[in-house]
Amino acid sequence: MTKTVAIGSDHAGVKLKQILMDDLHEAGFNVLDLGTCGSESVDYPDFGYAVATAVAEGKAERGVVICGSGIGISIAANRIPAVRAALCTNGLMARLARQHNDANVLAIGERLTGVDMARDILKEFLATPFDGGRHQRRIDKLSNPPVRTQGE
Repeated sequence: MTKTVAIGSDHAGVKLKQILMDDLHEAGFNVLDLGTCGSESVDYPDFGYAVATAVAEGKAERGVVICGSGIGISIAANRIPAVRAALCTNGLMARLARQHNDANVLAIGERLTGVDMARDILKEFLATPFDGGRHQRRIDKLSNPPVRTQGE
């Protein structure tokens, strides 16, 4: 079965998004392009939410979000329950995000990451499995944070 990757960006990530979409198609992935497609200013949360929602709802196995720095769009994606978005600046971070944190959305900053590095980051993110084991209990805690009452 071919895996689906949802991808989205704001106006500051459009060029890198297109390059990575082409790479994904070439590698045999189905790509769910959730915008934006032009350089007109748009709001990154809209696209972070769209990609994260597609992953959370099972429409895509993984997601990629891109904005100028990667920071804002990763924050937006992480607002959706069941999503673990990781802002990665190199392949090792992407590998560890998958192995230890079972990250299911990758965030990249187009203004801070060169094309070759972004391609390496994406490759590691897609190729690396989750290690499970001792990491699973930590992932479970991310999904079910403790409830604190006032005064604790």
